[in-house]
Amino acid sequence: MKSMKYILAVVSAILVTGSAYAQRYEKVPFGDFERWTVRYIKESSFLGGKERPLHMIAPTDTIRGNKVYDYSKTIWSTSNAYAVMMGVTKASSSVTPDKGPSGTCAKIETLFDSCKVAGIVNVKVLVKGAIFWGKTFEPISGVKDSYGFMDWGIPFDKRPCAMVLDYRSVIPNTGRMVSNGNKMIDGYDAGLLMLVLQNRKEDSKGNIHAKRVGTAVYHIDKTSGKWVMNFRVPVIYGDARKDPSYREYMDLITGEHSFYAVNSPGKRVPIPEEGWGDASMPVTHAVMYISSGSHPSFVGALGNTLWVDNIRLEY
Repeated sequence: MKSMKYILAVVSAILVTGSAYAQRYEKVPFGDFERWTVRYIKESSFLGGKERPLHMIAPTDTIRGNKVYDYSKTIWSTSNAYAVMMGVTKASSSVTPDKGPSGTCAKIETLFDSCKVAGIVNVKVLVKGAIFWGKTFEPISGVKDSYGFMDWGIPFDKRPCAMVLDYRSVIPNTGRMVSNGNKMIDGYDAGLLMLVLQNRKEDSKGNIHAKRVGTAVYHIDKTSGKWVMNFRVPVIYGDARKDPSYREYMDLITGEHSFYAVNSPGKRVPIPEEGWGDASMPVTHAVMYISSGSHPSFVGALGNTLWVDNIRLEY
């Protein structure tokens, strides 16, 4: 009887040790949102000439002056924009630090950004908040092809089994609106959590071809009321359409909403996902994207807000 208890104790210890080694977490750089760089962009005198703060998820620093940011310091960019269009300098902010469950978190919101001329609001534009792995080409010089001003993704060769984070949400379901808020369209707008793993290759002409290897995408369509801790979004490897949890919003990203990247000659090129990769295909790049809305630029629901903190990858 004593030997049987000993055997059971050994087996139990092995199982506990095995489960401990079977699951580990790796922190995402700056994913605890305790460090921020604040950039002060001076807008054109035409717009009042004030300095506006733009927050970067990056080492703690303060930068004054209308300077292009050095993205070698971080893997993150945001929807916060330093723009110069037709000679007019404008700053826009939809991502800011806020109080989180364990220090500071990122607040990401859909809001109206206005242009004031002589103290009068001339234009109001709907801005959707977002943070993502990659960089923004600054200064932004147009709104027609906003995705083309972003270099999406980072080199990445690991195979996580899930994206894990803490979040809080306010999704008021105010209805979707377009650009200046004058046009309402049907449907709601959900917050978006996304980690996409790709296999990218560049051909002799500088075109970048991508296949989707791993998919972790989730729509937050309800107000949480409180913080949701340790929320897990599993990564589906291979053709996600074959998984029971597949939803249409997990599909390949193609067409006018394709990711962009810089090819070896230094040119910005679109990288539409051309198909589903085999589950065993090597991963070369990853795109993490978290947004207060799940629709294209300048389309969203006013008031949508996400707070996110403690992002990590599960292995």
